[in-house]
Amino acid sequence: MRADVLVLGAGIVGVSVAVHLAQRGRQVVLIDRQAPGRATSYGNAGLIQREGVLPRAFPQDWRAILNYARNASTDMHFHPSALPTLAPFLARYWWHSLPERYRKTVISYATLIEHSVSEHAPLIAAADAGHLVGKNGWLSLFMSPEGRDKAFAEAEWIESEFGIAHARLSGAELRNREPGVTADFAGALHWRDPWTVRDPGGLVAAYAAYFEKLGGRFITGDALRLEATADGWRLGDVSAREAVIALGPWAGDLTRRLGYRLPLGIKRGYHMHFAPDAQQPLRHWMLDTEGGYLMAPMAMGLRLATGAEFARRDAPATPVQVERAERTARTRFAFGARLDEKPWLGARPMTPDMLPVIGPAPRHEKLWFAFGHAHHGLTLGPATGRLIAEMVTGQAPYIDPAPFSARRFGRS
Repeated sequence: MRADVLVLGAGIVGVSVAVHLAQRGRQVVLIDRQAPGRATSYGNAGLIQREGVLPRAFPQDWRAILNYARNASTDMHFHPSALPTLAPFLARYWWHSLPERYRKTVISYATLIEHSVSEHAPLIAAADAGHLVGKNGWLSLFMSPEGRDKAFAEAEWIESEFGIAHARLSGAELRNREPGVTADFAGALHWRDPWTVRDPGGLVAAYAAYFEKLGGRFITGDALRLEATADGWRLGDVSAREAVIALGPWAGDLTRRLGYRLPLGIKRGYHMHFAPDAQQPLRHWMLDTEGGYLMAPMAMGLRLATGAEFARRDAPATPVQVERAERTARTRFAFGARLDEKPWLGARPMTPDMLPVIGPAPRHEKLWFAFGHAHHGLTLGPATGRLIAEMVTGQAPYIDPAPFSARRFGRS
């Protein structure tokens, strides 16, 4: 089989890249070991986070760092045995999170996330996936007045700087809106511009079906078998002039085999589904900020999603965050029994400067990178797909791709 482009990885980023290339007339083969949307893209929190202009930085407050070092929080957990391996990456992550460097990251990040909702919208329409998407935003909830007031002030700044709408809710207004909230929260922040996805894996599958309607092909295969040829790239019986690596947390496996040493890290995350309360089902996506977990009313049940776990990607599951979150959530929300036999575990790919890697491979012709989106893979998939497709086809990029280039890491 001969194609113009091989796209390796059928998560939200890879599928979006494939769609945008197919829309521009390229013959594209999409390759993954699993069906589209069945790995990391299946298990996320289902948020298209237009408001997420501030990527998650490494804490700079030593009191917070010491608290995390106790390894007893819900929003962060680590495997002590993995720390010697993880320490160099975490040190770079901390360094890039220092205020002056972080400000530069935010400026660059905003140029991409600005297009998150607007780039999803045409794909949702073309894929006939509107039934999977809500447009009512989501809520951050606060138990303490101090946490509430700090978040309200930050939201005012975000709205003034980036034009992202929000509304403040008192504890009483929150309970009126969501009777299934049983705790006495001090207030809530309603982010009004983001969209929600009630079945993230289903959305990716819908985009993939649209890709096939455009003439694209999906095949099952092992991306690590990619080989350079005299006139392009080959994987098994499929060859093409160009290839795009969009393998999420597995991108490092292939890039290392090709001779790159990119500083890629992993944040693992868990979720568990619960039966909604029959009388008071939760209707909004709600982040318990101090509790460190998110409640999302999805098609398959009420999804409780955890924060970050720092561990080796393929280490055995340690779902202590789910246990901690469930204990807290049952004192604050009305919901029923577990629906899953065990918690789902996935891995998020990230870079130490919190920016994804998007653009040409520094040392290989006709090879492109599209990975490292951390918590915002679902959010930034279509925006990344458009940017890669424009570069591959020689169009003028709709934003400056330079901040996302792999060359920023030097001789990687």
